[in-house]
Amino acid sequence: MGKYQLDTKGKVAVAKYHEKNKPAKFDKKQQLEKIRAAYLKKKQEQTDQ
Repeated sequence: MGKYQLDTKGKVAVAKYHEKNKPAKFDKKQQLEKIRAAYLKKKQEQTDQ
């Protein structure tokens, strides 16, 4: 057994810590959907005038 080997409880704690502190993953599909919705809204406002 290594000097710094974690038991199951320690591994869960470390995984939870890293899950909470990792940066938000860039979601390309979600970003495209947001841009598309904004474009359609703008287009709709132009046609209403």
